[in-house]
Formats: sequence, structure tokens, C-alpha cells
Amino acid sequence: MMTGMDALRVRRFDLLKGRRVGLLSHQAALTSDGSTSAQLLHRALGPRLAALYGPEHGFFGQAGAGEHTYTRTHPDWHIPVYSLYGERRKPAPEMLAGVDLVVCDLQDLGVRCYTYLATLRNMLEACAEAGVAVLVTDRPIPLPQVVDGPMLDPKFASFVAPCPLPLVYGMTPAESARWMRDALGLSVGLAVVPLEGWSRSDAAWDGSRPAYVPPSPGLKTWECAMTYAATVFSEALPGIDCGRGTNLAFRVLGAPWLRAETFCGRIAADRLAGVTFHPYRYVAAVAPYAGRELDGVRLTVTDPARFRPAQVSLAVLQALEELYGAARVWRHKGVRPEWFDKLYGTDRVRGHMKSGAPLSPLFAEWSRERKAFAAARQAILLYS
Repeated sequence: MMTGMDALRVRRFDLLKGRRVGLLSHQAALTSDGSTSAQLLHRALGPRLAALYGPEHGFFGQAGAGEHTYTRTHPDWHIPVYSLYGERRKPAPEMLAGVDLVVCDLQDLGVRCYTYLATLRNMLEACAEAGVAVLVTDRPIPLPQVVDGPMLDPKFASFVAPCPLPLVYGMTPAESARWMRDALGLSVGLAVVPLEGWSRSDAAWDGSRPAYVPPSPGLKTWECAMTYAATVFSEALPGIDCGRGTNLAFRVLGAPWLRAETFCGRIAADRLAGVTFHPYRYVAAVAPYAGRELDGVRLTVTDPARFRPAQVSLAVLQALEELYGAARVWRHKGVRPEWFDKLYGTDRVRGHMKSGAPLSPLFAEWSRERKAFAAARQAILLYS
């Protein structure tokens, strides 16, 4: 498998010739020789690499979730490193001045609430307004075959819900850019460099590609990235720990009151496709249970094509309510119902859960709502 950036190198950077280039990227965007995309372009372009742009967590990937980053000058190359997760989240015209083309090379997840989608949209819009071309060099995502979850309710549009698509949308960054150009009617000069030697069935990180570097501090492994959408609800429900700060963040769930053997027996009865649950004791690293050993469960994706993380997330919450009571889930100190709704892009999910109704009608509703999106997605896919 060859990333889009490596494919561009094989083409001797033909699409960049004679252009002053800006790069939206981060240190998770590695190439086959272990360099970052920025290092590769700096060697190839020299002074024609005019500006860098960093998403959430910063261009250098050191900021925590939700932590603002700041524009600075690159310490070695003496070019601006613009923050797109601070005072501004959309490039200002002066941030694109003197740039003919912006290359976008981000390791994304294909999950709507993961903010790199919003940053890519903002860059596309800013470049359209400034008359700057965009080139997206593609990278794989953990669940390329999976479309799952509710469509965005426009009332809940935000930086974690920037586009009218499902929570898990199964498009790579290049495919997402093509979809946004068409769905949002963006008049932007867009080109993409696809992956080579990759298909949608290749979801596992098998070592035949550049080494995995966490695209955000919480996602230590590719397997954690796979289960992120199934456990991200814990950001709004702090009574349930997701292992943040450990090597299995977003791949485990735990609480002092949870009994893993009992829970795993209960969730097995749901026969959830593509995933298994196993007891896993660990020490919580962040509040409210920091330093405490928790009886937790570990999620393992056994079939990436059949796994439905949004459905699994609600099945998990339903099982926790049945076993330990709704108060354990929804009334813990620090619960943020408004953030839960933002993550899912609607308040209907929370309303349905609190009603105690079966989940299958909600999942059928999601499927009906996604039909128009599914057709639009199919039209822009780059890989079989």
C-alpha cells in the first residue's frame, strides 16, 4: 500500500511544479521512509513550501483534546505554522496570501465528531473564497466500509458535527473532500492523489504501510481508532471511563460499579456483529477515577466490515442501564447531555435511550435517513 503523499513523490511532485505550497498536516502523516509529509515537501520544494497549518492537537501533535493551539514560526524552516484550533478555525485570507496550492494530508478516522473533518471543510471553503487550489493526498481510515449512526440534525451543527452525513461515514480524506465539494457546492479547484494498492477491505494496520503515529494523543493504536466511535460517548458521560490516558484509550470501558464478567455475558446476548467484549482490569488515568483499579471491558473488532460502532455504543449504554440503573449512566457528576447531543448530532438518540424503547426501530430509522447520503457517497468513492 502506498499513501497519496508517497504516490505524489513517485510522480516527482508533478502537481506542485511552479507553485508556492501550503500544507495542512501533522506529525501523524508519515511517509514510507519514516519522514513526515512536511519534511518530505520541505526537502522537495525548499522555499516554495510557504506555510504550514495545524488541526486540533496542533501541527506538532502535542496538545490535548480541546486544548487551543497557537500560531508560531517553525523553529528550523522559519515559515509560519498557523493554528486552525485556536483563535481561528478557518484560515483567514492573510493566512493563504502568497500560496497557490494547499496540500491536505491528515490521518483521519472517518468519524464525524473527530474534528479533522471540520478542519478540512474549513480549508476547502477558505481556499474556494481565496481562489487557492487544493490537493488532498489520501490516507486509509480504520473502517472504510462502515456507514453507521444518525444523520446530522441541522440544529446541532457544530465543529464536531460540521457536515450533513452520518456519525461514521466510511470515506477517506480524499473521498470526504470530493463529497464536500459536491454536497456543499464548493467552487474550489480540487485534485486528489489516491492511495495505491489499497482496497476498502484492507482495514487492518498490517505493517505494509507507514508506521502508525497517533493522530491525537488519545488514539495510541489503530485498534483504538477502530473503536473510537463506539466509546466516544464517555466524553459526555464521565461516570463511564474509556481508558483515556492509557494505551487502550477508547478501546476499554470501566467504572467502580461495573462487573465485567456479568456485563460481558449480558452484551453477548445482543450478538453484536464484528466485535467482542472481554473483561479487562486497568488503572484509570484521568478523573473522576484517576489512580483507581477498575473492573473494565475491552472491545476487539473482529470483522471491520460488519462492525457498527454507533449501534454498539447504544447497545453498551442500554446494557449498562439494565444492569446498574439509568442513574449510573445519566446522573453522574459532570454529565454533559448537551455534549452527548453534539457528538451524535441530534437529541433524538438521547431521548430514545431515556425512553427505554427498543433500539431496533431507531437503527431502522437511521438506515432510512441515510439513503440519500449513501447514493451520494457511492458516486465519489475512489476504491473498490
